[in-house]
Parts: sequence; C-alpha cells; structure tokens
Amino acid sequence: MSTPQHADPAASPLVHPNGVRAADLAILDAHHHFWDFEGDGYYPWLQGEYNDAFFLGDYTAMLQTFLPEQYRRATAGFRVVGTVHVEAERSRTEQVAESLFLEGLHEADAAFPAAAVGHVSFTQPDVAEVLDAHARIELIRGIRSKPVTAATAAPADSVFGQPGTLQDPHFVAGLALLEQHAFSWDLRVPFWHLAEAADVLADLPGIPVVVNHCGLPLDRSDEGLAAWRAGLEKLAALPQVTVKVSELGLPRNRWDRASNERVVADTVAIFGADRSMFASNLPVSTLTAPTFGEIVDTVFAALPSATPDQLESIFSGTAARFYRVRLPGASPA
Repeated sequence: MSTPQHADPAASPLVHPNGVRAADLAILDAHHHFWDFEGDGYYPWLQGEYNDAFFLGDYTAMLQTFLPEQYRRATAGFRVVGTVHVEAERSRTEQVAESLFLEGLHEADAAFPAAAVGHVSFTQPDVAEVLDAHARIELIRGIRSKPVTAATAAPADSVFGQPGTLQDPHFVAGLALLEQHAFSWDLRVPFWHLAEAADVLADLPGIPVVVNHCGLPLDRSDEGLAAWRAGLEKLAALPQVTVKVSELGLPRNRWDRASNERVVADTVAIFGADRSMFASNLPVSTLTAPTFGEIVDTVFAALPSATPDQLESIFSGTAARFYRVRLPGASPA
C-alpha cells in the first residue's frame, strides 16, 4: 500500500504504485455541487434553518458560495477535465431553474459542469411535466430523487412501505418515467436500503443507475460493513447499475483513512473499475476530508494493484460513458 502523501500536489505530486502521477491523470469529477448565495436561487438547507441532524455533522464551513472559481481553487494541481453537477437541494419550487442556472455555467465554461443531474420528486403530481422541462435542457443527463429513508438500520426505525419510500408505487411509477427521456437515476440511500433498491431496480432494466457515495457505509463496524457489502453486491448483480467512489466522510466530521481505504477497495472489487467512477462531492467533502488530494490519494492507496487503464476508467472513463460526456481528445461518437 502506498505511503499517504498529504502535501500540495503541485509541490509534491501524488504517485500511484504503477507510476501514474495524480497531477497527470485526467479526472472527470462525477459528483459535486455548485451554489450561488449572491444569485437568485434559494437553498433551504443551506440558507434556511440550520439542521443539527445533518449526517456529517457541523456544516457551517460550507455555508458560502461555491462556483467554478472556488472549485478550481480546491482542485489546484490536478487535471480536472470536466465535472458533473448533481442537484444541490435547491428550493423544490426552483427545480428547472437550477438546471437553467447550470446551463448558464456550462455556456461560460463547457467543462464546469460538463453534465448535470437535475431534481424532481417522483411523487409530485407534475412529475411528467418537470421531467419534460429538464429534457429540453441538453446539459441534463439524469435525475436524483431521494426516496424516504429510515434514520438508522434498526428495525424500530423502519419506514418500509410508507409514502415516498422505495415500496411506494407512486415513487416507482415516477422513477419508471426516466426511461422515456433516456435519463439515469442517481440513487442516494444509506447502506441499509441498498438491497431494497436492488429489488426495485430488477424490474427497471432500461434505466441506468449510479449508486451515490459508495452506498453510504456509515457504520464501519464489521457487522455494518458486512450488511453494506451484501447490499452493494445485490445492486452490482444488476448490469445497469454503477457506483460512485465518493463521500467517505463519517458522522461528527470524521475522516478515517484506514477505514476509507477498505471501503474504496471493497467498492471497486464488487463493481469493477469499468463500473466505478471517482467523485469529489465538493464542497460537502470539505467537512471531513483534509484536501482534494487526500481523497485522490485514498483511492490510490486503496487500489495499489490498479493498472493505468483501470485508473483511467475510475477517474474519467466510467463517468464519461455513463453521463455521455466527450472527454478532451476523445474521438467523436
């Protein structure tokens, strides 16, 4: 396993055991967020009442504008060739407005973002109309709509079958509409819902799905990781499902390097490099990860036997195929 290096990569480049320098690696960041506190949009969870129950802990450090300028500063020294913006929980009355805002950023710089994932609640009455509006914006490749989830894995906290859950027929019907627009679904649930998600998606083979944040293995005990792996393996058995190697942070703003490496190694072992995509989750990841370089180096250290081609898949190729992004230098489709 490589020796962790936490210095500025511009001064001391991170190097994978196979010789690939992180500073030379093309990165298509498959998951991050932009928001503008000085603009017209409103983000209730950031600009409204503070949420003491936020899953990573204190998030006051990111209560500020985060746009391409701030993103470039956070990733300085790395060769980020494009990004994928994932809906940032902007006011649910501004779902299409968020996509138009992102389209404006894309027109200013086609790489930041190169693609985007919009939002619609699969249970809202006008779901079909909102999807139609998103589909008219070329930048939008998919949708993230979070189902209702339980607070913990404890049976007493179960929400199984309740409105808005993965068992709600209205939620599933809305999800099924994505196929009409060739949209993908960003699946974001904690690990105790992964197996349930696989049950639903087995009946929807025409919708490409990407699991967010390694399936959120928030319980790093042996028992918790065993349950997480079982759910992830059930999803990986479905050929339309891929995974984002992202957001390794833990509650109470913790970054556990050794445990994070284990999660990355297991995630890529389960899905394979050609179905795994690196993502930063900036700026949310700043609440736990010391630097962008630390996130990259964690992936390097977790996968010491990865070949250059496998690193290319993880850091850009898989995301480019999934989100239909043409990478610099790639041949026209």
